[in-house]
Amino acid sequence: MDKYFTLYNGVRIPQIGFGTFRSTDVNGREVIIEALRQGYRHLDTAAFYFNEREIAQAVGEAGISRQELFLTSKVWKEELGYDNTLRAFEKSLDNLGTDYLDLYLIHWPIFDLTSDSWRELDRETWKAMERLYEEGSIKAIGVSNFLPHHLMNIAAKANHKPMVDQLEYHPGYTQQAAVDYCQANGILVEAWSPLGRTRVMNEPLLIEMSEKYGKSVAQICLGFALQNGILPLPKASSAERMKANLDVYDFEISEEDMYRILTLPQIGWSGEHPDRERIRI
Repeated sequence: MDKYFTLYNGVRIPQIGFGTFRSTDVNGREVIIEALRQGYRHLDTAAFYFNEREIAQAVGEAGISRQELFLTSKVWKEELGYDNTLRAFEKSLDNLGTDYLDLYLIHWPIFDLTSDSWRELDRETWKAMERLYEEGSIKAIGVSNFLPHHLMNIAAKANHKPMVDQLEYHPGYTQQAAVDYCQANGILVEAWSPLGRTRVMNEPLLIEMSEKYGKSVAQICLGFALQNGILPLPKASSAERMKANLDVYDFEISEEDMYRILTLPQIGWSGEHPDRERIRI
């Protein structure tokens, strides 16, 4: 089985990545080293995660060549703008100890919710991303937490449309309008928080699916994403869970069960929305 997605520009990306947000809070490099030992070759980080240097150190200690890795980072919302983005990118390269990135994303579409200036700021940021892509410093460019109206704003002046949009996506929170827009326009959706939160893990329907398919609830969530053409970025701290999160290619959720999952009421949402202040839940 070919365990890759192919972006519209031909770049191949491993179908399951390792999410590193807060993954290095405890045991730091050891978590990344273990993920690499378990077979992960797609690492997702961001300037805002403050762990790019730890990831570089872990990759070095694990003895993994740069060519084997798919590395993603992101420009934070406080660094949007043409010149700021170029500087932020160079800093991420330095932190990660590399001279190119496989994927670079705009982390959030809006910095100041009280101003409409985000439209021009996103376009200026995208121009910088396009320049880095055309120069060969990035193999693919995209966005994170962009909804259709944010994507349409960029598309109005873009030479290259985003290749990826990274969204919160899991049973109980599928953001279907954004997913449908992306997939209709050839944009690969990546899922951050593909396992949701405790409420998702305790959802009776997913427990029923777990028993039916002989897989953990986490594996059901990951299989659900993959069957919908979405690339999941699970996190894990133990070797056992890291390994299990890659073991999701030996079952298929039925069409009926897929619809049952898709029509779950909203559960496990983080409370994050790019057009709103964070909702504390």
